[in-house]
Amino acid sequence: MSREQERIRKKLENNPIVECNKIQKKYCPELFSMFGEVADPRHQSYIKYSSRTMLGTLYYKSIAGISSMQEMTRAFNNEKVCKNLYGFMGEAENEYLPHGVTENEFLERLNPEELDAIQRNIVYSLIRRKTFDNARVLKKWLVIVDATELDEGCQKKNNYYLSRCYNKGGDNEFYKYHRSVLEAKIYFGNNLICSIASETIENSEEYINKSDETVKQDCESKAFVRLAAKIKKKFPRLPIIITADGLYVSRNVLQVCKEYNWDYIIRYKEGCAPSIAEEYRVLLEKETIGTDIEFQNKIMFYDHDVNLIYYREKRMVKGEEKTTEFSWITSISITKNNAKKIVGAGRNRWKIENQGFNRQKHWQGNIEHACSFHERAQKNHYRMEQIADFIKQLYEYFFLEKNGIKKTQKNISSELLASFGQQLTETEDIKAQLHKAVLN
Repeated sequence: MSREQERIRKKLENNPIVECNKIQKKYCPELFSMFGEVADPRHQSYIKYSSRTMLGTLYYKSIAGISSMQEMTRAFNNEKVCKNLYGFMGEAENEYLPHGVTENEFLERLNPEELDAIQRNIVYSLIRRKTFDNARVLKKWLVIVDATELDEGCQKKNNYYLSRCYNKGGDNEFYKYHRSVLEAKIYFGNNLICSIASETIENSEEYINKSDETVKQDCESKAFVRLAAKIKKKFPRLPIIITADGLYVSRNVLQVCKEYNWDYIIRYKEGCAPSIAEEYRVLLEKETIGTDIEFQNKIMFYDHDVNLIYYREKRMVKGEEKTTEFSWITSISITKNNAKKIVGAGRNRWKIENQGFNRQKHWQGNIEHACSFHERAQKNHYRMEQIADFIKQLYEYFFLEKNGIKKTQKNISSELLASFGQQLTETEDIKAQLHKAVLN
């Protein structure tokens, strides 16, 4: 980028946080109102900061890509930042914003279902806008499911952490403890993915008092059943296609999808269910589309009929053509008309890793950092990160990309944080709009 182009870019985006706020007001206008309407668990006579301020402060912490509560307290201990953030939240100005310790005490009491309800309302409002209808596949919404480990260490921060034994039976045997989450995100096209449900993979109350050697630990397959129940309860009539990796090629997962009337497109590798590949090989004739796609319907897997599709992706790497083979099982009957759409939906699964976990771990904050040792506070921190990160995705696409403004991922957060303390002179830059969203 030339110096002239850099000047034009800076003039176009005079104040990053103002532009981010405009995007938030356009697509999620009731966000701060919903923060203020959560069931406040605190004793009302001792409250200094409203729930709107408490959650709004955490929202802007995540917008700025701040990892720790101590860092948030230091960064927000500034008169201009304090004044601007209260204006953005539509709250009466106070001398200080909530301290990190105060925030954690609030999150320890707040029911995570309150933030789940906010996520649900955000997703419903976006679906009803019709803006993102082109992201649907065969008139259904892609819901991408995957798990990630949030942090691991030798210290057991709370009783819900899972344990992992190293050098078992040896003289140097030791344990490490970790927490993980199973995440479901809905795909809105243009690399935009929004969390619709989260389920922590954790030890249940039944096993907390048992030793590490005897504990029966939670796992992704168990968590999927709980996650699916959450999604069905929150979105009972939403037409869904579940996309996931090879770990979910299981009788249990397929049965859950069948019961909830969901379709699925699941990455298939022969090692996870060899009987499917064996039956496919003995078929003398397979359906093909050119040389890239091959498929066959109605292959028996336990008591389910699954449809199998293979795709050969060709690309140039250092001047040489490389071919990579992918395969999926699906509940959707494959035809020559829909095969490419199924392949495209299957390839979209990586977005939860790149646009979801990777950006939240390395580019736009750090979800691996434990902002609290308390189990409920950790869940609430994670949910606030999901809400804020989706607003940042909207800002990146609908403002930065649409206006040809190129920034590195790390600079997006740092420039947003720097703009919190800029002098804002126009009233509309400060005040939050409190109008109601009109749903289609």
